[in-house]
Amino acid sequence: MSDGKNSLTYADAGVDIDAGNALIERIKPAAKRTQRAGTMSGLGGFGALFDLKGAGYKDPILVAATDGVGTKLRIAIDTGNVSTIGIDLVAMCVNDLVCQGAEPLFFLDYFATGKLELDQATAIIEGIATGCELSGCALIGGETAEMPGMYHKGDFDLAGFAVGAMERGEDLPSGVVAGDVLLGLASDGVHSNGYSLVRKTVERSGLAWGDACPFGAGTLGEALLAPTRLYVKQTLKAVRAGGVHALAHITGGGLTENLPRVLPEGLGAQIDLTSWELPPVFKWIAGVAGLEQGEMLKTFNAGVGMVLSVGADEAEALKALLEAEGETVYRLGTVVEGSGVSYSGALK
Repeated sequence: MSDGKNSLTYADAGVDIDAGNALIERIKPAAKRTQRAGTMSGLGGFGALFDLKGAGYKDPILVAATDGVGTKLRIAIDTGNVSTIGIDLVAMCVNDLVCQGAEPLFFLDYFATGKLELDQATAIIEGIATGCELSGCALIGGETAEMPGMYHKGDFDLAGFAVGAMERGEDLPSGVVAGDVLLGLASDGVHSNGYSLVRKTVERSGLAWGDACPFGAGTLGEALLAPTRLYVKQTLKAVRAGGVHALAHITGGGLTENLPRVLPEGLGAQIDLTSWELPPVFKWIAGVAGLEQGEMLKTFNAGVGMVLSVGADEAEALKALLEAEGETVYRLGTVVEGSGVSYSGALK
């Protein structure tokens, strides 16, 4: 071993272990806020424990999901506004879990950067904790990777991992039949898909992130960073009320690609495009990009972030339940014999 003269340290190579330890201490209060029944361990261990029996399950089936937030990260990095990107990360995972009928139980994150900036990392993970709180799942662990040479200055990447559970035999989709009513829940904007096209559209517009938003309040960057809506608690309440046969999270691929994922072979969806109004952000994107209707419907959520297939007899009661939970609900159409998604009318 060297005598220490002219020797290199890990910090000299660009990795600050002390900063990583300081981050863990900073985020412990945020993680603690997310604790729920079944949580067994805090941050800092080699693994995270969760007690399914303690969470109230008798014969559980586990469901897992993983995702990121795509090139929406580029806007967060370029604007320096990283406070809500963690909500997006959680939403992209837990909104998928509920489509299987599962209650999200716990979440782990992966945060990678070239140089760990404590304030930036803390803000990101605070956002993740907020997303976990809003969806009722515990932030029980994660990984922070400082990798000099892998990322440009200021850049970072995020991935999320969520695990949920249901009692055996309660998985969805189940019981979807022709005649089911399709209820759409309004989105809060672009959510976290299609941002490569969004960024290309902004480039064509000639606007900067800090310019006034042409379709709403605040700056353009702020408007496009509106976080993905969390549908967890509302949809689980609807599922437990009875009559929900399937849920589809409308992400990349839009209505056109995501609805068929929850429909049995031999069944398709008929949707009336006049049953909701296209939100201003999508009208602006369509106008600047010259986007055709078909491209809009298979790239973006177009204002509908989640779709439920429900029994016709229960449709009105479930619509009222979801509205009482704060959702804007559209009666989009019905499940029909056939395949794929067919549309009537035009987006307006």
